[in-house]
Amino acid sequence: MPGYRFVVADDHPLFRGALQQALSGFGSDCTILEAGDFDSAKTLIAEDLDIDLVLLDLAMPGTSGLSGLVALRGLSPAVPIMIVSAHDDQQTIRRALELGASGFISKSARIDELRNAVQTVLDGGIYTPEGVDLGEEGDSEISDLIARLRSLTPQQTRVLSMLAEGLLNKQIAYELNVSEATVKAHVSAILQKLGVDSRTQAVICLSRIGAGSLSESM
Repeated sequence: MPGYRFVVADDHPLFRGALQQALSGFGSDCTILEAGDFDSAKTLIAEDLDIDLVLLDLAMPGTSGLSGLVALRGLSPAVPIMIVSAHDDQQTIRRALELGASGFISKSARIDELRNAVQTVLDGGIYTPEGVDLGEEGDSEISDLIARLRSLTPQQTRVLSMLAEGLLNKQIAYELNVSEATVKAHVSAILQKLGVDSRTQAVICLSRIGAGSLSESM
């Protein structure tokens, strides 16, 4: 039986090396794919259907905060994603899990903690750091926004992420291999689910869940 396939998405080579060392404990036949920016991570995940786990940093070139998690969940909803971040406050952890992360661990965690977290997710569980009380969302607008984002289908989530990249309908249609009419239908559904009137407002919604998580914890 082949070993696990991991994607390590972090822009710091030294930390990718540390994660590689931790993941090597899961067997010599494991495959560890590296991405130093968000576009590379998206490409790896889109091209490889056999990935067992993605370890994603929240702050890397090409994405901002939790918007990267939202984008990857839309790209490949079946692949578990664990956030590995220095932004490890209670609020960020809770929001990441609510948006579909399968786990969250701090970059300051010991290797044995990281391995335990990875094993928990590989076994189908959800990992949260020990001793962390996730509490309740204090911002009702963010809570509502998270619920609205979770109501999007994976394809709608992909379209929203592409809108945030500035792509036109015809470009999105080409990327997804669908008609422009289908893209327009997705955009209309996105606007309705997010409760906004324009593409620009929809992109602002996504940016709020992205940048807010990091700026408030820095």
